[in-house]
Amino acid sequence: MSIRTMIVDDEPLAIERLQMLCAREPRIALVGTAGDGEAALRLIEGLKPDLVMLDIAMPLLDGIGVARAVGRLGIRPAVIFVTAFEGFAVEAFDLAAVDYMLKPVAHDRLTRAIDRVEAALRNRLPETAAPASEPQAEWAEEFWVPHRSELIRIAADQIDRIEAERDYMRLHVGAHSYLLHQTISSLEERLDPQQFVRLHRSHIVRRDHIARLRHDGSGVWFAALADGGEIRIGRTFLANARAMTGR
Repeated sequence: MSIRTMIVDDEPLAIERLQMLCAREPRIALVGTAGDGEAALRLIEGLKPDLVMLDIAMPLLDGIGVARAVGRLGIRPAVIFVTAFEGFAVEAFDLAAVDYMLKPVAHDRLTRAIDRVEAALRNRLPETAAPASEPQAEWAEEFWVPHRSELIRIAADQIDRIEAERDYMRLHVGAHSYLLHQTISSLEERLDPQQFVRLHRSHIVRRDHIARLRHDGSGVWFAALADGGEIRIGRTFLANARAMTGR
């Protein structure tokens, strides 16, 4: 796959360094560069690249603003943010960035990012695909979550449970956990109900991670989990648990 790529950065030396790295990556076909956000928008609209490597800290229109504006134009290039700052990772995820790289970028780090771009481009449905005879629900198969200086791909079927923490969701994946900036209701709508069940206003659990259900004799039910943990089932969601057991 030849990935038509644009580089956007207000520092000429930063553009030059990325150009040199891209020249070592055979999957990248560099189609243009821009030194500010407004020029970037004009070029993106005209060239319609597959990938934009986008700096964040730029005068006037910064990289976050460029990514938002591109979305409003209806153009869907993959976006990799390339920045010297760690603090924008959550905003980058909210804009569906494929990756988030910190300067200076090493060649092996760029290679991993291009692997992700290639996978993302291949997974996109063709724009001209014929509509199905009946609408089909499309459940999320993966989530990209910020972790340190990267965005990490987590397959939906690897998530054991999800716990709400104010404006964030904590995705528990084995012994690790990751924060995702989203509400639990919107996340529930994206998850396959054949795989996940909501048992509490603050908890969603993968069905095959539930070992058994028990009650304490006073009408309060709990879900015992495969990892030894336990979640109290909210009264509002008790019907979900009963439906899961066929009762």
